[in-house]
Amino acid sequence: GRVGAIVSNIRLSGDLPDSTIARLEQLLRLHKVLFFRDQSHLDDAEQERFGARFGEPFAHPTQGALSGTASVLDLDTRRDREPKAGEAGGARADQWHSDITFVEAYPRITILRSVVAPASGGDTVFSNTVAAYETLPEPLKALADRLWAVHSNAYDYAAVRPHATAEEQKQFARQFTSTVYETEHPVVRVLPSGERTLLLGNFVQRFTGIARADFQ
Repeated sequence: GRVGAIVSNIRLSGDLPDSTIARLEQLLRLHKVLFFRDQSHLDDAEQERFGARFGEPFAHPTQGALSGTASVLDLDTRRDREPKAGEAGGARADQWHSDITFVEAYPRITILRSVVAPASGGDTVFSNTVAAYETLPEPLKALADRLWAVHSNAYDYAAVRPHATAEEQKQFARQFTSTVYETEHPVVRVLPSGERTLLLGNFVQRFTGIARADFQ
């Protein structure tokens, strides 16, 4: 595959040696996503301490952190209503995105911790956007290199969640878009490694200098 590696024989914590953190950074640059099994000892506070070893924790600008933490969010699909016949259910973020790209300095790394997992399904799917850029035909690379895009948290929630209730849409407006952000980013970002990566996803509302009708 083009993304992901399983790291074994490690107990995650905020007290790992600097050499171990450096090795994890190296593996992350290489594989883009790392998976750690059997980490049930972690709680919210220790997850945050572990994350702080990679940089200053990032607090979501509109969604509050869990009590006792500065940056940990609770993502709970059980708060979704039960789907009706013929509907898909159990997906709070059923869209492709990079986290919080609607702000100027978005997170470098996201750490997800599974607390309660369903017997089947419920997967988070990852994509290697470095590989996505590298496999573009040269004319499309040249186009992408010149483009900028406007990212915003005020996206079309109803289009992403066509079966959302009116109350769910109101909750989205009250919380997630309580403050509306719009930020321009280049479509192609150059990583410290020198790799070029595509920065796209559901938060992209339009390309700079291109009419929205043409973008759609």
